[in-house]
Amino acid sequence: MAEFPVEPFRIKTVEPIRKPEPEERQRILRQAGYNLFAVRASEVYIDLLTDSGTAAMSDNQWSGIMHGDESYAGCRNFFNLEDAVQSITGFKHFVPTHQGRAAESVLFACTVKPGDAVPSNMHFDTTQANVIARGGQPVDLIADEGLDPTLRAPFKGDIDLHKLETFIEETRPDAIPLGMLTVTNNSGGGQPVSMGNIRSTSEILHRYDIPFFLDACRYAENAYFIKLRDPAYADTPLVDIAREIFSYADGCTMSAKKDALVNIGGFLALNDDRLFEQVRQELIIREGFPTYGGLAGRDLEAIARGLWEGLEESYLSYRIGHTRYLADRLNEEGIPILEPPGGHAVYLDARRFLPHIPQEELPGQALVCALYLEGGIRSVEIGSVMFAREDPETGGTLYPELELVRMAIPRRVYTQAHLDFVVDTCRRLYEGRDEIAGLRYTYAPELLRHFTAQFEPL
Repeated sequence: MAEFPVEPFRIKTVEPIRKPEPEERQRILRQAGYNLFAVRASEVYIDLLTDSGTAAMSDNQWSGIMHGDESYAGCRNFFNLEDAVQSITGFKHFVPTHQGRAAESVLFACTVKPGDAVPSNMHFDTTQANVIARGGQPVDLIADEGLDPTLRAPFKGDIDLHKLETFIEETRPDAIPLGMLTVTNNSGGGQPVSMGNIRSTSEILHRYDIPFFLDACRYAENAYFIKLRDPAYADTPLVDIAREIFSYADGCTMSAKKDALVNIGGFLALNDDRLFEQVRQELIIREGFPTYGGLAGRDLEAIARGLWEGLEESYLSYRIGHTRYLADRLNEEGIPILEPPGGHAVYLDARRFLPHIPQEELPGQALVCALYLEGGIRSVEIGSVMFAREDPETGGTLYPELELVRMAIPRRVYTQAHLDFVVDTCRRLYEGRDEIAGLRYTYAPELLRHFTAQFEPL
């Protein structure tokens, strides 16, 4: 029987939520073009769209906000954040940004040129789009076990090292401005990357003089999984595991809206002096002066404090246990999910949930809509809507291996009863799954289409 972890905190502020009536949900979804991104938050009962920027901040973070120094240049909060970033990551330089995709945009503007390729275990949506926007090609080289949703393996986020080395030799190192790893691997079910894989990736890239960057928005959860699943690190403090992770890289992008437990913010950190000067100039054009980077001083302070809180073992034990509880309850009901559960979300396996809907009829998006109609739950498709693309050779459609629905859990927000409600809703849907129909596009932009695409039921 699933066990719910005891919260290492008390609740002292609450926010009312309301579940719209069934007829109301039908109207809302139709008016939104069957895209949950277009639904107002006030029209959602349980919001599992994302864990990005949706955390409940601590009293320590809120008190830090009152210490915000809103000077245009050189505010004290910048230096507090600089101390935190450099202490945890060890990188020589950093610049704040308003969120993670801005850090990606600045980095790729300074490194990627048309025709370049950027290998990774799996790029997430904004990373992929920012590479493409610069004329580059994002290449996913996830290990094969990461593409099997039923396999219970400890580090399914690992990049395939043989594929990586083969890709470098076939592509030529001078056409690869950098390589990346996403920790944890969001596109593949929030799966962690092992320390050995991070180390070996670094060795391979550096052998060919290719810089190595981490997408580090969930680095603390990845560090905790290493502590749990690698006996060599069982007694290692989490901050030391994190420092070792970063020690193998030349830099990182981070959305602080995840493991820094804040509602807005991010940063780009790196060691290269020359690249840092390019980054600073690009930042000034796009985000703001290098000591605020598109953020208020109060936001910088909240990130500085949240980075340390996100590494507390009591918090991470609760966080991972909270997610595992939802997965265990779904397993008890026989509902197909990606195994094992990740740190920030549980992913429904839409292919096994809705085997009668082919990928061209968007089973993940159909399941997202069904969850809202049945229970007022908002989730997000991680499948053909997000990642299918045109085959440049045939003109046909290349569909992703995984067809998932991510139920991302905001940090320190929902209770056991909320998760039980999600399970009951999924159970009812699974029992009546044959009645769920596919969707087709009525509008789809070229990049990041899942944010603004429109659909209609078949």
